Amino acid sequence: MACVEAVIEAGIKKVYVGSDDPNPLVAGGGIKILKEHGIEVITNVLKEECDRLNEVFFYFIQTGRPYVAMKYAMTMDGKIATYSGLSKWITGEKAREHVQNLRHRYKAIMAGIGTVLADDPLLTCRIEGGVNPIRIICDTHLKLPLESQIVKTAKEVPTIVAVSERYRETAQSEALPETEKVSIEEKIGKYEENGIEILYVAEKNGHIDLNDLMQKLGERSIDSILLEGGGILNWSALKSGIVNKVYAYIAPKLFGGADAKTPIEGMGTDSPAHAVMLGSSKVTKLGDDFLIECDVV
Repeated sequence: MACVEAVIEAGIKKVYVGSDDPNPLVAGGGIKILKEHGIEVITNVLKEECDRLNEVFFYFIQTGRPYVAMKYAMTMDGKIATYSGLSKWITGEKAREHVQNLRHRYKAIMAGIGTVLADDPLLTCRIEGGVNPIRIICDTHLKLPLESQIVKTAKEVPTIVAVSERYRETAQSEALPETEKVSIEEKIGKYEENGIEILYVAEKNGHIDLNDLMQKLGERSIDSILLEGGGILNWSALKSGIVNKVYAYIAPKLFGGADAKTPIEGMGTDSPAHAVMLGSSKVTKLGDDFLIECDVV
């Protein structure tokens, strides 16, 4: 309530409020105090615009789960790589700089083990004065290479590897020979020695249960995630209902190729009527590329 006290002390006679505080512990309290001190309060001024400025905070404080924004770059024919797997670079410098600003803005960045094995990325913020996001790797069976850039830099950049609880159960299984138990424990120990936090998560359909993961990350005060996954993780995230926003960077290029990767893979929907619907579209030109931002509705 420090801001309320400052308004009262300053002798301000009228206050315009855009967004209500969604925190049930304080919601409406500030407005009530201002009115009790004879200050006129006008509410819901440009409410929609103000709410959008605080969408991450509002979502987190109401749900206790991170706000998730999916990001991908693709060609105009919907490809994120050529048929040979090459993807650098689809978009130009301005679009890539915009991505770095997103990495600075969001608390964490999440990718799947497939992306790490294919690209060996750093997943850091590469702008001057930028803050590195917490790195979250979805790795059901702990396949992250110890020689990867993620592991090598984990002491400098906070890194969480989400692993299936069944993997831990396997490591503790009495049915395993003692030599195999030691091997798994030593493997986990090496990750932890390099600064990796192993987070055990429920398993669903043979993969990380993304809803359980979001709950556990929210408990760690991670309020927002930039999802930079491949097509399989992206589809799993959409199917799980954890995605709030989509950033689609589109380059004026055509890769072609029936087997070239696309941003969303997996099973997909069986009918246009069952599509994941997007709204509140915003289009921004970034050099020769375009960014389309949409909310998941």
